[in-house]
Amino acid sequence: MKSYVFIAAVLLGGCASANPSGTTRPPASSASEWQRVVAPFTVLDENGTRYAHPFLGGFDVPRPHFVDIDADGDYDLFIQERSNELMFFENTGTAAMSAFVWRTDKFQDLDIGEWSRFLDLDRDGDLDLLAEEPFSYIRVFRNDGTREAPRFVLAADSLRNEAGQAIFSDRQNIPNITDIDCDGLYDLFLGRVEGTITRYEEEQQKGSDGLPRFRFVTDRFENIEIVAQIGSLHGANTMYFADIDEDGDQDLFWGDFFEDGVLFIENVGSCQSPNLRGEPLPLRADGEKLRTSGYNVPVIVDIDNDNAADLFVGVLGGAYNPNRTAADNFYLLERDAGGALSIVTRRFLGQIDVGSESVPAFTDIDGDGDLDLFVGNKLDPQKLSAARLFFFRNRGNARQPEFALEDTLDLAEGFHYAPAFGDLDGDDDPDLLLGTWNDGVQFYLNAGSRTQHNFVQDTTRTIRLTRGSNATPALVDIDDDGDLDLFVGEASGELNFFRNAGTPQDARFELVSDTFGSIDAGRRSHPAFLDIDGDGDYDLLLGSEAGGAILYRNDGTREEPRFVRVDGFELQLPHMGSPVFVDLDGDGRMEVVAGGLSGGLVYFR
Repeated sequence: MKSYVFIAAVLLGGCASANPSGTTRPPASSASEWQRVVAPFTVLDENGTRYAHPFLGGFDVPRPHFVDIDADGDYDLFIQERSNELMFFENTGTAAMSAFVWRTDKFQDLDIGEWSRFLDLDRDGDLDLLAEEPFSYIRVFRNDGTREAPRFVLAADSLRNEAGQAIFSDRQNIPNITDIDCDGLYDLFLGRVEGTITRYEEEQQKGSDGLPRFRFVTDRFENIEIVAQIGSLHGANTMYFADIDEDGDQDLFWGDFFEDGVLFIENVGSCQSPNLRGEPLPLRADGEKLRTSGYNVPVIVDIDNDNAADLFVGVLGGAYNPNRTAADNFYLLERDAGGALSIVTRRFLGQIDVGSESVPAFTDIDGDGDLDLFVGNKLDPQKLSAARLFFFRNRGNARQPEFALEDTLDLAEGFHYAPAFGDLDGDDDPDLLLGTWNDGVQFYLNAGSRTQHNFVQDTTRTIRLTRGSNATPALVDIDDDGDLDLFVGEASGELNFFRNAGTPQDARFELVSDTFGSIDAGRRSHPAFLDIDGDGDYDLLLGSEAGGAILYRNDGTREEPRFVRVDGFELQLPHMGSPVFVDLDGDGRMEVVAGGLSGGLVYFR
């Protein structure tokens, strides 16, 4: 074996990150002992701008909502990125200068289905919460706390009509509630996949649950029928009502699966007598039509308290290639004095985001004694022809890292890059194994040096899976013979084990089992190795498509492992989690960094 310092560095590349000799302290063995941290240290983008939320995890389908949840006079932010989870960002700034701080991925542990909306439904002066009741009804959470300290309690499995029947709301459509005609009663609007809008109006009489009942008014509100720009198609939709032109009545904003922008219908009536019978017009920004991949979620709010409403757009991705907006999908548009919109940013919350299905790996690529970061993805959102491997150089040191996005590696074209680094030829520099979608694990020797890498592919050493796809390699000396062996996760959720039948100077991987230890993560397994219980042998942490993490303790030996699943260990990795153990602050304790479905990274201390 090489010196421990070097071995630790190369093993960090997507596999093990501690030597079983016990030279580091064992990490937390219970999931509750790991702390999620969004901004543990500085990370810079390609322009040298600091990410405010570097390890937020990425966005693919952000559904934003702004409300003053703690009654302190400024807007807080809620975002739904995953089913049943509502992310909460407290505004610790002011009404004029927002400063959003991540607090949780699942606000008050509420299950919210596919969408949510805040409003004071029972008119008691605090905000209640509406959400999707699977499948396609409207769940109600009543605020039994206060304006300053809300506490949401499930009050009903659905809003109901005057006859007490549950109101059906297509789950892929995000509805809205507002008082459209200024009569003091709520109006409930449900978008339909036919491109029409159903309207209900609140009844004076409440139901036995203390919640308002809603009377059906029409299935064709204002005779609106949204027809997309490509023929007569219409589909999943979102809507938002707001007085964008400040004339005292509410206008309508519409996002649609088959519409690449946001449609606007001006209310040319009044507050008491609304009139939205005009033609839906596409919103323009910077002098041209706003265009995304479609299925946009518009939200209007005066975020900077300048008395001019701003427009936020969460891009869910519709009929116009969602791969294009896998990273650029949370827009902020500002209005000037004349009402014209301009795009301020396409990534409102700055974070590491490489598109979709991110996979991190760490290694000291430049020989300066600290660990650099590489992140693979499913597909490059810019070129759309292959995946990319992003390189973040560590400009800090082994105790105080500071990462900066510098470059991407020039590799053979493929999809679903999953990198792992290790010294496979005994020359004291890191070589690269690259998992791919359907091209197996590609083998790259570093023909450069410890300080200047130069990866050259050896196609004769490509490692092929016997079946399946989505190879995720991890290098580890699992049999304690002084060379690196190879485990490969795959789409089936099982593990492939390749023993190194060569030497530390000439790695030669031979398949031992494509169903190693009968281990099965369900789908999309991603292995990482570490001596997590401090007994001198490697244990196994497994990410999966379903999210969370599965821990297997090695009840065998350093030479002959035998992995046994540990029940109750559920580290909250994202869907398609790709964990890596790494000590970035030099304290001898391993952290976990993981990629996932949404294209970002998460960090657990």
